[in-house]
Amino acid sequence: MIHKIPVSVLVVVHTADLQVLLLERADRPGFWQSVTGSQDPGETLVRTAQRELAEETGIAADPEQLINWNRQNCFEIYPHWRDRYAPGVTHNTEHVFGLTLPAAQDVLLAPREHVAWRWLPWREAADRVFSWSNAEAIRELPQRIAKLGR
Repeated sequence: MIHKIPVSVLVVVHTADLQVLLLERADRPGFWQSVTGSQDPGETLVRTAQRELAEETGIAADPEQLINWNRQNCFEIYPHWRDRYAPGVTHNTEHVFGLTLPAAQDVLLAPREHVAWRWLPWREAADRVFSWSNAEAIRELPQRIAKLGR
């Protein structure tokens, strides 16, 4: 078995008017999240973000479109997902990226990973996600957009 690397990305996909794309997990109905995924061996973080975004939504983004928020979250891996990692690995380091799209758009889901998608206003999206780090990132959106002058 090939174990996952305990380094991942969180990609908050949103519009300039702060609509946020959420995906519902196939393995946990009712668990909504932004794009996430583990780094593959030899990948840069931005490449991981590009790959996961394309795999989970069908959205192809150039590296310069993905904004590295220079934010890292270290958290305990949920026990029901620990078997994906090497024995003894209990924590993951997540790196946050943002992608601003001109407008909400339809996405193409990876059916083994997600069963539904929706665009929600940022406050509603922050309340819907199951992960505290995802909720915090979404709550930062208004300030991040203001800093970019968008």
